[in-house]
Amino acid sequence: MATVNASQTWAAEVRRLADERGAVILAHNYQRPEIQDVADHTGDSLALSRLAARVEADTIVFCGVHFMAETAKILAPDKTVLLPEPKAGCSLADTITAQDVRDWKAEHPGAVVVAYVNTTAAVKAETDICCTSSNAADVIRSIPEDTEILFLPDQFLGAHVKRVTGRDNIHVWMGECHVHAGIDGAALRERAAAEPDAELYVHPECGCATSALYLVGEGTVPQERVKVLSTGGMLAAAETTTADKVLIATETGMLHQLRAANPATAFEPVNPRAECHYMKMITGDKLLESLRTGSGEITVDDRTAERARRSVERMIAIGTPSRGGE
Repeated sequence: MATVNASQTWAAEVRRLADERGAVILAHNYQRPEIQDVADHTGDSLALSRLAARVEADTIVFCGVHFMAETAKILAPDKTVLLPEPKAGCSLADTITAQDVRDWKAEHPGAVVVAYVNTTAAVKAETDICCTSSNAADVIRSIPEDTEILFLPDQFLGAHVKRVTGRDNIHVWMGECHVHAGIDGAALRERAAAEPDAELYVHPECGCATSALYLVGEGTVPQERVKVLSTGGMLAAAETTTADKVLIATETGMLHQLRAANPATAFEPVNPRAECHYMKMITGDKLLESLRTGSGEITVDDRTAERARRSVERMIAIGTPSRGGE
């Protein structure tokens, strides 16, 4: 927004249109700051989707990416779900198709398929159970130890889950989020060396997650300074930290929430270029247009939604994900 007055005028118009349409606005942690600030609720994709199933509003305006709005529609089939920019995709979700899953299952009969929520509805429909980064280990532990597991689509979260559960019968799909993959070990080591007193918060989707634990293992960084966390875990940790500075390894949109949660601590990105183009496709003007016209409605066919809903509900039955669970 160009000026404070223009920003306030825009926000007031958003709220007026939302009230007029009877809509609730949900925004992901990686959205533009002004979108986060004007939303009724800001958080991670699954927490927002679960909220979507409970809100009284008939219309949900989901400011995120396509698979998130799909998940909201799966869990709230009777509501109208609008995505202000339907072209807002996800490089991670694009790394696997429903046919890929069917082919992979054919190679491993009897295996249980575990899918990160960062997947399309069609992929979720081929999945036995979903997970978020905050509860992936609990989901894996719910599966008998002698049962093969196919984990998809994120290779870095898969490696993290294998490490923390000690399971060696997990096959991991070699997908990645291009933004998180770009936050690599070299960048992390360089920043950690330059900021010896800073804490490190690392999302398990990042290419540097293994490097972070290696730094701890070799004694380069004290263990108490390094935390591998979901976005919700980062927010909870930010609220209580007394560190002067925290280095953040995730998409830079998360910094807005962290800085608001604890103004006394300086939160800085490990890689300041770690910005998701898809997340930033939803602009103030596109949000207004969606509210005015109802554009960007998301639909999921009944058969796909029914099958996908089962995999998401199985995950929820294991336990409630933490705030910001992916």
